Amino acid sequence: MSRVPPVVPGTRPELAALEQRIVQARGRISTLYRVLLNSLPIAQGWEAMLNAVRNRISLPARLRELVILRIATLNGARYEFDAHVPHARKAGVSEEAIAALRAGAVPQALEPPDRLVLELADAMTRDIVVPDALYERLEPHFDAQGLVELVATIAAYNMVSRFLVALRIEH
Repeated sequence: MSRVPPVVPGTRPELAALEQRIVQARGRISTLYRVLLNSLPIAQGWEAMLNAVRNRISLPARLRELVILRIATLNGARYEFDAHVPHARKAGVSEEAIAALRAGAVPQALEPPDRLVLELADAMTRDIVVPDALYERLEPHFDAQGLVELVATIAAYNMVSRFLVALRIEH
């Protein structure tokens, strides 16, 4: 049971416009967003940031979904992992890779930059500090925009998973 009660959509007139945007973007208002709706400013900022990460950056969807699944596993955010499996499949992540990530392993068949983005996700999630040597190995694969988008994606999904775990948000 969530530590914060989810808001029932349609019960707060001040949330109507945001609820409509969420439904248009996602097709529904998930439990996560129903909890976020307890704070209009947080829900608005969250939706804007995560919408940009999911839909407006140049990072390939496959890389985005690989790091999201890895972060969800590292942080114990089962809700996030399960929510992103369909997106990962659609982006071309194999069933073998999904199974390995669910088990906490790095999929064996990955090559750069896939392996490198998972190393970066591990460093940012576990250690916070990114070693210079890892950054130097990433540079040939990503320009400045790509690096900013990759790091922002990892940071954003650490926020998501840690929010979910801290408030015990489940399906």
